[in-house]
Amino acid sequence: MARILVIEDDELVRATITRMLEDGGHSVTVAADGNDGLLQFRRAPVDLVISDVFMPNKNGIEMLRELRQIDVDVPVIMMSAGIPEAWRVAGLTDEDYLRMTALLGATRTLDKPFKSRDVLALIQEVLSDRAS
Repeated sequence: MARILVIEDDELVRATITRMLEDGGHSVTVAADGNDGLLQFRRAPVDLVISDVFMPNKNGIEMLRELRQIDVDVPVIMMSAGIPEAWRVAGLTDEDYLRMTALLGATRTLDKPFKSRDVLALIQEVLSDRAS
């Protein structure tokens, strides 16, 4: 089906998403942070990127800005389970950060936790939109 890059710093979440996507017939490449994600994308562009927002080294917002300089068309789904306490500034909410990713070029956003069927349906929708 699709080649998908998953950028997620939490090893368990990364493994869970990978299995979910592979069980859905997709080919998956993984990265543990935004730096690694951009490196993986440059090595082998994909059909879709799924990335966490809050990660060490290069967060999802920084990664998305740089990714859009490389490829403005690749669909990107940004996901978040919430703002780490250290990142709470000026009263911004989790939804504010996900909206910010949309303004920077995310195709869609996704709140964690999520159900496998919901993620697979969202992927299908995003890829169908791109094909039409």
